Amino acid sequence: MLYSLSSPAREWLKWIALLLMTGDHVAKVVYGGYVPVVSELGRVAFPLFVMVMACNLAQPGADALKSLRRLLPWAVLAQPFYALTFNSVLPLNVLWTFALVAACLVLQQRGRSGWAMALFALGGMWVEYRWFGAGLVLAWWLFYRSACTRPAVRHELVFHGLLAVATLGLLCLFNGNGWALLALPLVALLGRSSWPIPRTRWFFYLYYSGHLAALALWWHWPAG
Repeated sequence: MLYSLSSPAREWLKWIALLLMTGDHVAKVVYGGYVPVVSELGRVAFPLFVMVMACNLAQPGADALKSLRRLLPWAVLAQPFYALTFNSVLPLNVLWTFALVAACLVLQQRGRSGWAMALFALGGMWVEYRWFGAGLVLAWWLFYRSACTRPAVRHELVFHGLLAVATLGLLCLFNGNGWALLALPLVALLGRSSWPIPRTRWFFYLYYSGHLAALALWWHWPAG
């Protein structure tokens, strides 16, 4: 079910997203930019990460500032490896996209909505997936917040659900294909999963920086 992600489901979705992301990055760096199916499925990774983060931030008592403090150091650490891997300083890596959203939520929760909108407008220019990615996180956060905090208000849940799907469609336009939409049936299928899986809170951040470092080393290693 899209509007309810169990804790085990969120872990499984992160692992699936990690696998798809890795395949996409390896295809880009090692195999000249494109591997059939692998590259297409790579477009599903970001929406999966988005839905997991949005659901986590929408839980009652969730602390956006805590998430921001956790994201920023890893975003900074990963950026040199990201730049070396893809031979470009910009955009900033995807952890910055998530950090931007967390910062906007912190400002919004402190009654500084104007500053939040300004930060979104300016920060969206520099992060991976631009405003389309950051907007996707916010749209799904609204959807999951409606489901978590006001489940009886059905019209609000439906409106935010349509907004979230529409924003996913905008991401497809940004990507130039519709593969990101596959995240919807995958989340619907696994959303209520109770299959046990150990939580690995820090592994995903460490892996993100580590796999970029490995790809950067491979790309810049002298031939012969």
